[in-house]
Amino acid sequence: MNTNQQYDTAIQTCEEIFLKKTKDYGTSWRVYRTISVVDQIYIKAKRIRTIQEKGEQKIGDNILSEFKGILNYAIIGLIQLDKQNDEREDLPVTEVVQLYKDKVSNAKDLMLDKNHDYGEAWRDMSQESFTDLILAKLLRIKQILLNDGATIISEGIDANYYDIINYAVFALILIDEGKHSI
Repeated sequence: MNTNQQYDTAIQTCEEIFLKKTKDYGTSWRVYRTISVVDQIYIKAKRIRTIQEKGEQKIGDNILSEFKGILNYAIIGLIQLDKQNDEREDLPVTEVVQLYKDKVSNAKDLMLDKNHDYGEAWRDMSQESFTDLILAKLLRIKQILLNDGATIISEGIDANYYDIINYAVFALILIDEGKHSI
């Protein structure tokens, strides 16, 4: 399997979870503000880091499921940025599916461009690095929020979410290949 196929496979498992939860809970996540989405991702990334450092866990969700959750929350964050002026809390499932696919398509395009330039360097990275990079991106988003969403030279909140999505996909691919722990 090549990266393109592996990317799609990783996304497919995340999308299935996302859509099942949307059917169970609706779009209750629409009440989240950006900081709340960031905190949800932070909780998951921090848990992965704690498991990595302690080498054990006491609750059922493993590192694999946490990376899937990170990916899905980053997509929620992107959707929320686009829907800031949309007061609806309940979005139709068909609309959510299309929004999800649009964000994934943008993330994949970014990944392909970066893979071209970086030569798939991520394949030699540790799971700990992906976790740390995600945590750093979250801290960047928090700082941007403190700056009222403004940046001087840096990319915005959306670019950080896209990077988080791709780091999570890379981690999922390497877990699937047996190169990283679950």
